[in-house]
Amino acid sequence: MALRVAITAAASGIGLAVARAFCSQGGDVHICDVDAGAVAAAAAAGVAASEVDVADLDALDRWVDGVLDHLGGLDVLVNNAGIAGPTALVEDVAAEDWERCLAVGLTSHYRTCARVIPAMKAARSGSIVNISSTAGQFGLGMRAPYTAAKWAVIGLTKTLAIELGPYGVRANAICPGSVDGERMRAVIGREAAARGASTEDVTREYVGGQSIARWVQPQEIADMCVYLASDAARMVTGQAIAVDGHTETFHIG
Repeated sequence: MALRVAITAAASGIGLAVARAFCSQGGDVHICDVDAGAVAAAAAAGVAASEVDVADLDALDRWVDGVLDHLGGLDVLVNNAGIAGPTALVEDVAAEDWERCLAVGLTSHYRTCARVIPAMKAARSGSIVNISSTAGQFGLGMRAPYTAAKWAVIGLTKTLAIELGPYGVRANAICPGSVDGERMRAVIGREAAARGASTEDVTREYVGGQSIARWVQPQEIADMCVYLASDAARMVTGQAIAVDGHTETFHIG
């Protein structure tokens, strides 16, 4: 039977790569995203896509409940939603920017899990994959809200693994490193401007501290998602798995 898959923030970047990977495996994939244009493009390509701001919990609930009703349950939930948040020292972060970053990158993960868990418990199977970051394993200067959200996602994931293990439901977090794409290049651009550094120097800091010193490709995150949802990972739960080329020295800006 085809896997029934729901993915947040999946109309571009990592999320879209994950959606395409599950589709290539024959999965019945439903995605949401806040970007109306990207949602329309995904829908035109044949992916079931909805425009949803995951920080709007009522809208998120309606989307999740609609997916559950349409599919008759869920085998895989991938929480990919997250935003970069402000590039600023802690004392300069506005409260509303802090709250928005955690609403998208943490609270949405909790909420989707809370909505799908009863169905997964009833089926006594399922795989939840939460996208964290290597920033969730290290501190990251000038990115406090983002880093706080990503650390908390790992804590949420480990708690889910404890609570859901008796029901045969697994929960894992993936911690991507520096993923190639417009979003990461924008992050580097903002940081370079804030520090008065060149984008080349900041890029070298991000990538140069890895044993495999290159950008992570979105497909490499997607491959790990597919693995964690497969029977090959049936005893893998509660893990924070870095897909980062092995971080030797984390970004030090």
